[in-house]
Amino acid sequence: MVDNPDIGAPPPPWKRLRFEAKAAAADEPALASYMDAAILSHGTICQALAFHLAEKLAGPEMGAQQIRHIIATVYDHEHEMVEAAELDMQAVLERDPACRGMLQPFLFFKGFLALQTHRVANRLWREGRETLAFHFQSRASELFGVDIHPAVKMGKSVMLDHASGITIGETAVVGDGCSILQGVTLGGTGKEVGDRHPKIGKGVLVSVGAKVLGNITIGDEVKIAAGSVVLKDVPARTTVAGVPAKAVGGEGSQPARNMDQTIPEAK
Repeated sequence: MVDNPDIGAPPPPWKRLRFEAKAAAADEPALASYMDAAILSHGTICQALAFHLAEKLAGPEMGAQQIRHIIATVYDHEHEMVEAAELDMQAVLERDPACRGMLQPFLFFKGFLALQTHRVANRLWREGRETLAFHFQSRASELFGVDIHPAVKMGKSVMLDHASGITIGETAVVGDGCSILQGVTLGGTGKEVGDRHPKIGKGVLVSVGAKVLGNITIGDEVKIAAGSVVLKDVPARTTVAGVPAKAVGGEGSQPARNMDQTIPEAK
């Protein structure tokens, strides 16, 4: 009998993912071979993720087998990336009301897939393999509509929701537990060189279409309202909105987890 992951304590992500894949294969026989190839035929989540990402990223320049070997080797040398992938999946499940389980982000959500591709590219970048890192960045941009420079330092438990049009520049930093929505830019303010991109704290919500520009600091648990343009530092637990963005509230609590994009009404 297969253990039901909805009964009792939450199971490890890999166990839940396999349970959901088996159920999906039974419910939709047309996808049974896909579930087997992508998930059920593998012994660990890193093996499955290496296979699935390779199938997505393969192209005329590099085949799936070669890419799979590169990704698997990266996972072998940096086990924290596997933990990060599991936390990223859990973040999507907890924060996205459209998400019904682990299976959706793993197989279908381009924000999750783009983020895992970036994590591989970042490892390659830190190893000095810049050309290969740029190749992975380029493929992710083409396939998922997400353009993250390989040098970007990305925390764990991050969600890129919908993800289309997200752009993050070279010297940006994104802290643990952030939620970043479609159309967001973490960019520079011009042609300056050096450290020129935003530093995003932990648990920050960057809402739809927001632009955060320059080497500025966004404190922990900040909420940036949709369509805002942020050009100056923002203290922790502050809500900012507008063009240019100004503080419209404070003392927020876990906006990235709550995913509440509303802003306080003017008094």
